[in-house]
Amino acid sequence: MSSAFFTWLGAAMVIFLSASTALRAYVSMPKPALLIGALVLYTLGNLIMVRLMRETGMAVAISISAVLQLVLAAGVGIALFGERPGMLQSAGLILGVVAVALIVWPARPG
Repeated sequence: MSSAFFTWLGAAMVIFLSASTALRAYVSMPKPALLIGALVLYTLGNLIMVRLMRETGMAVAISISAVLQLVLAAGVGIALFGERPGMLQSAGLILGVVAVALIVWPARPG
């Protein structure tokens, strides 16, 4: 995986987290602008994902994106909204980090 892949992945994560945060804020105060903004951000994030899938394939790109969104969204929920995952959820987040590490671990040639 190239440095460009990780740059685009980082951009997608920022966009997806912004969209998730907007939707969570919409739950607290239902303003249509928050909903529309989140939908626009999700569309942009998915367009970036198309580029990532071209480079690494669907299985790798979507797997990495999904687990990173899971972990980062939990962090946003904890930091901004005071949510607290239980022990089982925390174990799942840790396993997600391990999964991403195994996916991006450089393979030995040969």
